[in-house]
Amino acid sequence: QVQLVESGGGSVQAGDSLRLSCTASGVSLDYYTLGWVRQSPGKEREVVAAIYWAASKTYTADSVKGRFTISRDIGRPKVYLQMNSLKPEDTAVYYCAAKPSGEAEYTQWGQGTQVTVSS
Repeated sequence: QVQLVESGGGSVQAGDSLRLSCTASGVSLDYYTLGWVRQSPGKEREVVAAIYWAASKTYTADSVKGRFTISRDIGRPKVYLQMNSLKPEDTAVYYCAAKPSGEAEYTQWGQGTQVTVSS
């Protein structure tokens, strides 16, 4: 199983930037997809970005495209979510999640980190 630990959340003003980090351990990530999933009260859980570890192929949700960027550091290994031009609607708990590539659902989850954006 993959163990995931997030860091980097916080409270910022609209227009600011934050970078979330997720440290992964436990297994080789070569056949995994890692994603950032956010959850806020009253809203559906949303996969905002994902990366297929072996090929560095990425996905970014339309709601954050052009503002958020997912990347990875193979050597550590870590996955990052750079969030720019933050909006109040980006306020949520952000989870780092992992799944075997090709699976529909994420099966491993970090503890989550709160991101709060004030207007």
